[in-house]
Amino acid sequence: MSFLSSFLTKNPALREKEFKYYLCIRFALIFALNMQSTTIYYWIYHITEDKLKLGFVGLAEVIPAVVCSLFSGHFVDLHEKRRMVLICIISYILLGAGLFCLTTPLAMTHVGQDMVLWLIYTFVFIGGAIRAFYGPASFALVGMLVPRSLYANATSWSSMAWQIGAVLGPLTAGVMIAWKGVEAGMALVVLIEFIPLLAILGIKVKPILKKVKEPILQSLSEGLRFVFKTPVLLGALCLDLFSVLFGGAVALLPVFQKEILHVDERGFGILRAAPGIGALITLALLAFLPLKTKPGYKLFAAVFGFGLSIIVFGLSTNFYLSFAMLILSGLFDAVSVVIRGTVLQLVTPDEMRGRVAAVNTMFISSSNELGDFESGVMAHWLGPVRAVVVGGCLTLSVVAMTFWRAPQLRRFSFDENTPKPGA
Repeated sequence: MSFLSSFLTKNPALREKEFKYYLCIRFALIFALNMQSTTIYYWIYHITEDKLKLGFVGLAEVIPAVVCSLFSGHFVDLHEKRRMVLICIISYILLGAGLFCLTTPLAMTHVGQDMVLWLIYTFVFIGGAIRAFYGPASFALVGMLVPRSLYANATSWSSMAWQIGAVLGPLTAGVMIAWKGVEAGMALVVLIEFIPLLAILGIKVKPILKKVKEPILQSLSEGLRFVFKTPVLLGALCLDLFSVLFGGAVALLPVFQKEILHVDERGFGILRAAPGIGALITLALLAFLPLKTKPGYKLFAAVFGFGLSIIVFGLSTNFYLSFAMLILSGLFDAVSVVIRGTVLQLVTPDEMRGRVAAVNTMFISSSNELGDFESGVMAHWLGPVRAVVVGGCLTLSVVAMTFWRAPQLRRFSFDENTPKPGA
């Protein structure tokens, strides 16, 4: 058996043509959005030198992401998924074009720094709203592109596409900022966002599984009720929510770059890409050594390792040690992402995918963007080092509490939740 045949045997999801188009969309969009986010954080800190204003970036995105998620899942379940993803891609392109206009000297001259700052927050706010619809639509779409028996493998590759974009996006942003400046970086973001627009054309229109309309409040309550009545899913989401909420350090990287590690823009880009590099290492290993046994225990071990690496990063004053700890944080986080994503795909009924994914978006947005806001506020009060170390310690306490309170998650098995062939 050739290497390619053996590889495809272990990764059957890659035989699905439309799934490969989906991976292209996921990679290109995440690449562009991570590049855009990295540029925004650098841009804001270097025009204001205010840690608290960095935190406001996360707050500006989390508010619409959470609020819109209350009804986005209901909306996605009632509409064709490919069309929803297409609308979100076009919206991201328009958003990127608006941010690019703000980076030009003309904007700073005629609009002024304060107004430019508020317009950046406004565009970030709009991006949060788009994300609230893109997340459920993308999640529901991928469930229609591969058979249910391939969900675990598809989730691994979907995570890998995400992480490759998450690595190359910040790294490219750092290089572009150092080479040509913020304006060129934002221009490249817009160009890259046209790639998913072309890739979505390779995916056919999908059927609408939920055709019976019901009151929106009833629909919303069903999604929330399902999550809260499924202990495995609730435990996985809560573990991610609180660990990343407290343990996230990405928002403070511009501060560590300038005030603690004393590196240039390329160093900033390398630090920002480090978690993604670690995640890629994990996902490359998972392509050949899939997670099959005791995923629950491995999830807890991974999040515990994530917390430890964040604590060491906060204490480090050496660039190479900090880089290594961020790689480890991404390595452990990738295991968590794959297990949580597989749990979500396996336990969610097809007709409820949009609503459950919307609840998931609320959790993820709360953990990531609200975590960025928490980091900015904590750094403003305690200083960046103590803020990161305290956050890492809180993450470890969350792991211990969830391990004790969620025995179903500890004992979760993929095999028991995957239908047998022919079933």
